[in-house]
Order: sequence, then C-alpha cells, then structure tokens
Amino acid sequence: MADDRRMGLTKEDLKEMYRLMLLARRLDERQWQLNRMGQAPFAIGCRGHEGAQIGISWALKPGRDIVLPYYRDLGVVLRMGMTPKEVMLDFFAKAEGPSSGGRQMPSHYSHPQKGIVTQSSTVATQTLHAAGMAYAAQQLKEDRVFYTSIGEGSASQGEFHEALNWAGVYKLPVLFVVQNNQYAISVPASKQMAVDRVSVRAAGFGLAGVTVDGLKILDVYEAAKEAVERARRGEGATLLEVMVPRLTGHSTDDDPRTYMTQEEMEALKHRDPVGHFASFLKEQGVVGDDELAAIDQEVRKEVDQATDEAQKAADPRPEDLYTRLYATPIEL
Repeated sequence: MADDRRMGLTKEDLKEMYRLMLLARRLDERQWQLNRMGQAPFAIGCRGHEGAQIGISWALKPGRDIVLPYYRDLGVVLRMGMTPKEVMLDFFAKAEGPSSGGRQMPSHYSHPQKGIVTQSSTVATQTLHAAGMAYAAQQLKEDRVFYTSIGEGSASQGEFHEALNWAGVYKLPVLFVVQNNQYAISVPASKQMAVDRVSVRAAGFGLAGVTVDGLKILDVYEAAKEAVERARRGEGATLLEVMVPRLTGHSTDDDPRTYMTQEEMEALKHRDPVGHFASFLKEQGVVGDDELAAIDQEVRKEVDQATDEAQKAADPRPEDLYTRLYATPIEL
C-alpha cells in the first residue's frame, strides 16, 4: 500500500475505482444482453478497457476538466458523473437521454453539465476538437485539462496527427489517450502501423509519449496523473497509450471468430482487468470476498434499476425531430 499512498490514493479511493470498473462492466453486459434479446439494435463494448479508463480518469477533476471520449469510454463518463440511468436512456434512444435526446447512436456520449463533449462516428475527429478547445482555454487562462481518446486504428487518421502537431506547437493542456486493443474492428495493428507502439510518434510532435500496460491500473493512474500535472503546469500535452484487451467483438454486429483464433480469444480472458484488480485489492487487504460480493450485488441492483427506469421512459416525439438541429424549427 506504500506506493498507493504515495500516489495519494486511500483504501476508499481504491474501492471506488473498483466499483466504477465493475459498474461499467455490468452496464456493458446488460446492453449486449438486451441486444441479443432483440430489445436494442446495437451495442459497442468497453469490456477489457474499463480498468485503464478508470485509472486515467481518476487523475482528472470532474466538474473542471473536459473529456472528449470515444465510443468505448463508458468507464470515463461514469467517473465524470454520468449516471447509469443516463447511460441507459441514451442506449434506448429515449427523449430524456442527455447525449442527444434519442438522435445519436448508443455510446456516443455527451453531457454538457458534466463536461462531456459529444463525438462523431467519424473516428479521431474528437482529437482536433480537444486541441481547439484546449487552445481556447489556454487563451482564456482557464485551469482545465482536456482528455480525448481513440483506439489504435484511429491513430491512422490524419486528424489525429494534425491534433498532435497543434498541441505540440502551442503546448496545449491535452491528454491524448490511445486505447490499443490490437484490432481496428477486424484489422490487426500490424496492418495499421509500422511501429510497435503508437506512443513513439509523440517525439515527432514535441510531446511526451508513454505506453503502459492497461492491466496495471495503478501504473496507468500514475502515468495519467503525471501527464495531467504536466498539462496544468503549462508544459504541454502527453500521448498516453494503454495496452488493453478487447474481450468482445468490435460491436454486437461483429464476430471475432472470423479473424481471431480460438487460442487468441481464450488468451485474452487472462487479461481481464476487473478480475485482476479484485485480486490485487484482496492481496493488499483492502477488501475481502464478502465485500467484493456486496459491491457486485449493489452494482447489479443499480444496473437493474437504471434499465427498468430507462425502458419505461418516454420516447422522443416525432414533432421534436429537428429540435436542437436547426435555429428555426422545421414544420413536419
């Protein structure tokens, strides 16, 4: 526990980090179940990414810092204050959904009151938005750090490189995160880039570049904490790459058996961050089996309640189709 105290983490911090990881996992599982039951058309998962997401976002300040997530960032938006009910309202495309009121795809998170900025399905565009917003905050002398993330496949997009270049020139307070699960849908990283790690590209833009094993959650937190502190001091952006497993297909529309061997898929199960962190907390004497079971029971009830309330919520009205899209409402 000495290292954890050095990083400013208490036992309560560690337990809450685990609870949020587990909450992201159970919400993810519920969404896939609902899809398979025919109650939702699409889901895209965070399974395998949750530990890294909580480790990184724990270094941010909810209410002050701004996040521009990508579609797997369920753990991040929960940490920033989005509730399970709000997540499920968006998933079911309900009128009360904070991300779009039923207009956006699932997992395209947005919540202005929580500092969560919407993203496009065109990958990597959020990195440019983060750089632009960070530049504005810098000019206004606001004390904010901007988090944005992508998968390693998106690191092949031009927008990503433009954002890194701008951040390097102006020393912007941005934390660029690449959640590297080795597959851009079905395309392996070896066919996406000629380097072993995305983080080595940081040097070409004058940025700090770090790669961390996403299974080592406290190492991820430490790297993110250093990056956030560097940004707050005005020393510029960091490119933080976390190596994570993708424990499902790319989405509910994808079958990984068409491009991964059974051995590869089985090996990924040994890199489950939820199980690893639970074992670590037990070894450190932070929690016991009874408390872990109680946390799981509490989280499952929370997910059940969020699902029930979201399913019963009102659907968007046809006459509101163009609300928030045009300055002057369009008559249907």
